[in-house]
Amino acid sequence: MNKLAVILSFLLVPVAVSAAKPDAPVTPQEISVAGFMPLGDSGRQIYDFNSGWRFHLGDVTDGGAVALDDSAWEVVSTPHSVQLMPAEASGCRNYQGVAWYRKHFIVPEETAGKDVALHFEGIMGKQKIYVNGKEVKEHLGGYLPVTVSLTESGVKPGEECVVAVMADNSDDKDFPPGKKQHSLDFAYHGGIYRDVWMIAKSPVSITDAIEADRVAGGGVFVHFDNVSGKGADVNVSTDVANNGTATRKVTVETSLIDPKGRLVRKVSSPVSVKSGETRTVAQSIHVKNPELWSPDSPSLYRVESRIKDGKSSIDGGVTRVGIRTFEFDGDKGFILNGKPFGQLVGANRHQDFAYVGNALPNSQQWRDAKRLRDAGCRIIRVAHYPQDPSFMDACDELGMFVIVATPGWQYWNKDPKFAEYVHQNTREIIRRDRNHPCVLMWEPILNETRYPENFSLEALQITKDEYPYPGRPIAAADVHSAGVKENYDLVYGWPGDDEKADAPRQNIFTREWGENVDDWYAHNNDNRASRSWGERPMKVQALSLAKTYDGLYHTTGKFIGGAQWHPFDHQRGYHPDPYWGGIYDAFRQPKYAYHMFRSQTAHDLDHPVAESGPMVYIMHEMSQFSDPDVVVFSNCDSVRLSIYDGARSWTLPVRHEAGHMPSAPVVFKNVWDFWEARDYSYTNKNWQAVNMVAEGIVDGKVVATQRKMPSRRSTKLRLYTDWNGKPLVADGSDFIVVVAEVTDDNGNVRRLAKENIVFTVEGEGEIIGDASIHANPRPVEWGSAPVLIRSTRTPGKIRISARVEFPGTHAPTPAEIEIESVPAPFKAVYRDEKKIGSASGAGRVNTAGSSLSEDEKRRILEEVDLQQQEFGIQK
Repeated sequence: MNKLAVILSFLLVPVAVSAAKPDAPVTPQEISVAGFMPLGDSGRQIYDFNSGWRFHLGDVTDGGAVALDDSAWEVVSTPHSVQLMPAEASGCRNYQGVAWYRKHFIVPEETAGKDVALHFEGIMGKQKIYVNGKEVKEHLGGYLPVTVSLTESGVKPGEECVVAVMADNSDDKDFPPGKKQHSLDFAYHGGIYRDVWMIAKSPVSITDAIEADRVAGGGVFVHFDNVSGKGADVNVSTDVANNGTATRKVTVETSLIDPKGRLVRKVSSPVSVKSGETRTVAQSIHVKNPELWSPDSPSLYRVESRIKDGKSSIDGGVTRVGIRTFEFDGDKGFILNGKPFGQLVGANRHQDFAYVGNALPNSQQWRDAKRLRDAGCRIIRVAHYPQDPSFMDACDELGMFVIVATPGWQYWNKDPKFAEYVHQNTREIIRRDRNHPCVLMWEPILNETRYPENFSLEALQITKDEYPYPGRPIAAADVHSAGVKENYDLVYGWPGDDEKADAPRQNIFTREWGENVDDWYAHNNDNRASRSWGERPMKVQALSLAKTYDGLYHTTGKFIGGAQWHPFDHQRGYHPDPYWGGIYDAFRQPKYAYHMFRSQTAHDLDHPVAESGPMVYIMHEMSQFSDPDVVVFSNCDSVRLSIYDGARSWTLPVRHEAGHMPSAPVVFKNVWDFWEARDYSYTNKNWQAVNMVAEGIVDGKVVATQRKMPSRRSTKLRLYTDWNGKPLVADGSDFIVVVAEVTDDNGNVRRLAKENIVFTVEGEGEIIGDASIHANPRPVEWGSAPVLIRSTRTPGKIRISARVEFPGTHAPTPAEIEIESVPAPFKAVYRDEKKIGSASGAGRVNTAGSSLSEDEKRRILEEVDLQQQEFGIQK
């Protein structure tokens, strides 16, 4: 064997140091349903309605009919995508057209005396919903909830029922977004792709804010007055409807619970509600010395609402709120809770995920939010539509402001009905999301679209009408769009716009930064790098984003920050390449750019949930292809870089300069020489000495350390689970990412390994996807191969095994990991059982030489190693 080839096999890849990978999740997730966190013994019954749907891809005659034979249809759970796609499937390769869902079930007898409804959080495109063969609702638009009443359809507790849903994600110019997918920068992934709930309420109950369809009304609306560190007034409006046949006298009871779980105050208001009438009850609670909500201290209060008949609670729920006040001062910038905040820097977010498109469970919505907060993002602009409720809940918990956009992108239809649909979407967005402390701005117009001024002004007025109280989220839009510069609260622009002679009076925010495309046909640019391309492309990407990041801090005070486009790789309609500009790939594996983002968080921040504290990261792989310069990301005062077990070291400051990014990349010039490292290892007869250590120093003390060294030959597989703080829930819908890494004997990831990994599962889980979408076997890219593991409805242990597709004497040895799912928090209503099976996609098995023991293989390799050292001193 050529001596250089052996040397290269030893030096190809270093240890990969990244965020901690806990062995187990940290906390259970609190799930909101139709705007409320469930409240125990409230009288409201909530059921998981995701399981047991029969699914058919394509149209069928009389799809809503009760008598339709659907026995051969596939049984699925929602959230559901009509078609699993490869991780790279842009360019309109996804299915567009009609799909049908049908569900046979029995309405629980315990709902007797209650109004029972189904709440769909999101169905893509246009929908028709049938109950027992009768069409009960048609809905246009794929990003907002739809509710249908089973009670109004005559369905009674204990009876069998059939609900059918026609979901059509075809192009349709009549409602937003309206643009054909083949010219769209994202994809209309089809299906019932968000949660479905069954909700049973008393005939006298709190209304649904969207279903009530009243300006600034419906549901529970919480707003604040006189907010400071010394006190705040929490004002709660509760909308109560009586769907019964007689007048009812009830009590609206509201309790405010502080972030530590202590009762602040309870208030009760009697109200008489006539049959068919709706009454709104206004109450106020004063809080002394409130814990104010902010990105770095996201303190949440709980408003517990109960409708009581005597001493019995007949309906209720919890609204989580954050007490905060903010102001946009054209000269001073963004002011939060009475203090200048500094620059608002974050990212945009599409909901696309590898294989499943938009069909993410609540846990992955939460994890996405945490990944962004871990990266230091303090503001998220949703692109280009309202997000899943669980994502909004997570932003409240994690401390990220959100700009909520109405659906639309680069398309305008002159038909007046189109504008009406846009405005109705905006109203429903505000009614759904108005209580979230994370909501900072509404984007009530169509992104990057030319529209008439009257549309722009009406959109602005809607934001004021639907939130007519002090401290309302403001409206934002592109500075050059009609009516915006003259009337809107904040304008989208660019760094430097605040220094122009015609600078707007408002504060300026960059809605999308980081893109450096050559043209919109080719889309070649230095900020887009597939993780599979390896070290140099990801390094170029990270430094490109760092340069633009730096520009976000150049301001007169009027320019206040921006949101990167886009932190997660995702599929697109109009281009054959996925968007590769993410700081994470489509499986949420971090790229180098993530660590650049992470280093912008102050080292002394102690965030209650997100990754924080001092950090250091070496953006270098110590391979024969690596650059001589070594770039280190750190938020410390300085960085000491050492090589060869400290034989050489250098110390450089981390620049924290006013008017620039918080922590500039640290560049150590001419540190790495592959042939020098090779000679050093031979001379000292110690491969372990070829290493690189970075130490972050604060006030003269080492507070963060990272060690890298080259990988030797591929010998093992290693598995880890991307818990990111949340468990796998046994509800038949939840999934989690498990990653197989190729390593050497010392656990160093071999980044340039080329293998296909075959996964198998035993126990209460299944693999999402198979060989047809390259999910299983999965090619190794940049040292790892991810797999998506979905739970069954039974909590329990899941054993995941990974092996290379063609095992042999010197192939990497297999790996196993055991995880456990936890019980689902909601009782489920379903009849049909989903067939559980692992699509393992096993390839041909080569067992030649597999009888050798690990010790025998190790001795053989040591002999080869010694032989190569004897003949490998000269280049």
